[in-house]
Amino acid sequence: MLVWLKALLLVGASFAFALGITLPLMRFESFYLFSTDASLVEVILSLWSGGDGLLALLVGLVSIAFPLVKLLLVAAEQVAKEGAARAGMLDRLVPVLSKWSMMDVLLVAIVIFATKTSGLAQAFTQPGLWFYAGSSLAVVALSALGRKAEAQES
Repeated sequence: MLVWLKALLLVGASFAFALGITLPLMRFESFYLFSTDASLVEVILSLWSGGDGLLALLVGLVSIAFPLVKLLLVAAEQVAKEGAARAGMLDRLVPVLSKWSMMDVLLVAIVIFATKTSGLAQAFTQPGLWFYAGSSLAVVALSALGRKAEAQES
């Protein structure tokens, strides 16, 4: 039963991550005439093409690379055999990356809050944000299940 739950979480997290970075995260409406939808990939590409390469690189690392690496490491941790493979680098890297897993979701929430309270535009969450947050939560749950199963075996 636990194996199926882990498999479901792994597939769900991967699917939600892909949708989360490609679907629009939020919609900004200003003066009820203009609206803008932006996905995470579009934001990074827009920053890059606008001459903000360093910021684009930073957002890409924190929002796409770190969560993707964490997802891959948690998947590797779940399929690794017992013993030396589990006790190695994976057990040290996954907790470090866990500290960054929801940071970008928080940053998007802060941007939406700031936009709404400034009065310049209305901001509305879009499906990409929910898929992205769901992916992060599924990876956290998968990691916790792996640690719980590991503790029960000890």
